[in-house]
Amino acid sequence: MHFPKELKYTKTHEWIRFTEENKAYIGITDFAQDQLGDLVFVNLPEEGDALTAGESFADVESVKAVSDVNSPVTGTVLQVNEALQDAPEKMNEAPYEAWFVLAGDITDTEELMDAEAYEAYAASEG
Repeated sequence: MHFPKELKYTKTHEWIRFTEENKAYIGITDFAQDQLGDLVFVNLPEEGDALTAGESFADVESVKAVSDVNSPVTGTVLQVNEALQDAPEKMNEAPYEAWFVLAGDITDTEELMDAEAYEAYAASEG
C-alpha cells in the first residue's frame, strides 16, 4: 500500500490534498480501493454543491458493493473530475491521481491524519 506523505487522510479512507487559496482535492485511498475491489461506477456531486465534513458527497460502486465517499472538509464543490464517470477503473489504477472533486471555501475539517497515522490506522482495519 502507498500512503503519500503530502496528503491528509480520514478514518473513512478518503485523502485530501490542500492547495493554495483554501482549496483541496479529495479522493479515496489506496486502502479503500483495495478493500472495495474493481470499481465500476462513480456517482459524483455537481459543481456548486455544498460539502459537509464527515458527510457523504459521492458514492462508488464495485463488483462487491456500493459505498459512500465522505467529505473530509466543509466547503463547496468547485470542480468535478468527470473523467472518472467514463473511466471508474482509474480509482483502482491510480487512487491518488483519481480525485473526485476540487473543494473550495473550506471552513471546517474533520479529524485528519498524516500519512504515518493513517498507515497505522489502515493496518488495524485490514
